[in-house]
Amino acid sequence: MKTLLIAGGNSGIGLQAARTILDRGHRVVLLGRSQTKGEAALAGFGGAAERASFLATDLSTHDGVRDAARRVLDTHDHLDAVLHSTGILTIGESRTADGLHPFFAVNYLSRYHLTQLLLPALRRSPRPHVIMMTAAIKPTDDADFARFPQFAPFAFRQDRKSVQLANHHYAAHLTRTNPGLAAAVVNAGAVETDILRAAPAAMRLGGKILGPLVYDSIEKAARNPVETTLRDDWETPTYWGKPGRFEQRTPITLDASVTEHLMDISRTLTGA
Repeated sequence: MKTLLIAGGNSGIGLQAARTILDRGHRVVLLGRSQTKGEAALAGFGGAAERASFLATDLSTHDGVRDAARRVLDTHDHLDAVLHSTGILTIGESRTADGLHPFFAVNYLSRYHLTQLLLPALRRSPRPHVIMMTAAIKPTDDADFARFPQFAPFAFRQDRKSVQLANHHYAAHLTRTNPGLAAAVVNAGAVETDILRAAPAAMRLGGKILGPLVYDSIEKAARNPVETTLRDDWETPTYWGKPGRFEQRTPITLDASVTEHLMDISRTLTGA
């Protein structure tokens, strides 16, 4: 029986992944912002809820990540995997308490920060896994990181690529610095979840109109996150770009100097 932490596991794809993982007999620790959603998630697990727990956390700030890691490590000295399904679609200009844009703070930096703090527990697993869900973006060196990490002012069309690609670089970094750890990035696909809640009204309306034509099912979107989390028959680091198609994957091969530059910045920002 494995113990898996799912950041963002109280809703959306993360919640579906948690259900499937529990159905296969494992334990899950869910992190999420809403206590109400977390309690509802546990209640929906039925008898499997005895193998699940929930912690209400705010992963958009450094203090929130540190608090989440402390609480997890207080009760779990061993983790077999961390699945990062947290995500936010905030397009306008705004800043967290740390002076960072929420899109960057949640969709990349919190993943780096939380994983770094949980490495002691992950290293107690014979083959730990770290999986990061992103939008569809292939690993590529064709990206401009000149605005990373401040993105001031935030420009979604210009900045989203470098934020998402930072996850690929972190997967490469984890592989190089933690022998035996497997790291991957998985395309979350297009799914009808509440991630659009902070998007502009026109985008939300478009989702309602076009959703039935373009959205993947929640079960399809959760398949690759679950399989990469539980299975060992894949090379690290790897990117899964096609929701539901575990056999289709792309090795993550990136410029190591760019990776280390981004990791240096991440380390400076978080202290981890």
